[in-house]
Amino acid sequence: MTTEKLFTHPLGILAAATGATFLWGSAFPVIKMSYAELDIGKGQVYEQILFAGIRFTLAALLILAFMKLLGRSIAYQRGSWRGVAKIGLSQTLLQYVFFYYGMSGSSGVQGSILAGTTSFFQILIAHWMYADDRITPRKLSGLIVGFAGVVVVGLAGGATGVHFGLAELCLLAAMFFGGLGNVLSKKESGRLDILYMTSYQMLLGGVVLSAIGAAGAGLMPFAFTWSAAGMLLYLAVLSALGFVLWNTVMKYNQVGSISMYLFLIPVFGVFLSALLLSEPLHATVWLALGLVAGGIVIVNRKPAAPSTARSGARLKA
Repeated sequence: MTTEKLFTHPLGILAAATGATFLWGSAFPVIKMSYAELDIGKGQVYEQILFAGIRFTLAALLILAFMKLLGRSIAYQRGSWRGVAKIGLSQTLLQYVFFYYGMSGSSGVQGSILAGTTSFFQILIAHWMYADDRITPRKLSGLIVGFAGVVVVGLAGGATGVHFGLAELCLLAAMFFGGLGNVLSKKESGRLDILYMTSYQMLLGGVVLSAIGAAGAGLMPFAFTWSAAGMLLYLAVLSALGFVLWNTVMKYNQVGSISMYLFLIPVFGVFLSALLLSEPLHATVWLALGLVAGGIVIVNRKPAAPSTARSGARLKA
């Protein structure tokens, strides 16, 4: 079976998209646990950026090593720098500058819910970039329902323990740049190999993140324990595998046809955060999660085609 047939088959799409979203959902509690293990506080922005840079540089090197094992060339492909730079700027550098700061001041559950907005931003961006992927009334209604979930997160407080501030705004910005990076990746994957594109955009973004972080925090301000090193390796592996899976399934399918799977990120993230971080699941969390997931399903649900029998009946009439 060819790569295209595998990633356009319903079961292949399901496996790849679900696998990628599970990995991304698990990142929320693991990042929070890494911060605690390495004693990275909310105000330590340079340390947060450096940690992100190390993660994505390592992820890129893992993909390049995998390419070598497959006997694939890892040499620079002439004319690819512009596309790789655009993806690296949005999908790695800008997304994770905002993401890591946002996660330092937000709970794993709340960050997971806000991650669901990636699908909405992706739909909006695709509207402007693809003539055959315009926003319809159905998609608009789904966007309204989904963003209502974000509003619920923002308005809730007090006994629920949920709040909305700068950290949450940064998470929304991260999801916007993530959606932009996903759409740009689909566009560039038409001419670039997925492994090559993903590894080099991560390497570029990771090196820049590391340089920015090291400029303010030093080359290695962390005292790595075996636990912290294991979590860093897991985050690098999930980045490498998650983005390869997602970029591949994006390449062979329309944006709208697979965006619905992004609702699994907040689902996985919320329950893994509750499991690993012992964060409570208040009624507000369930409501916000339901609205975000419901909005994404509405946006991506295909309208029912009229049956042949009903069409024939109308013609006879």
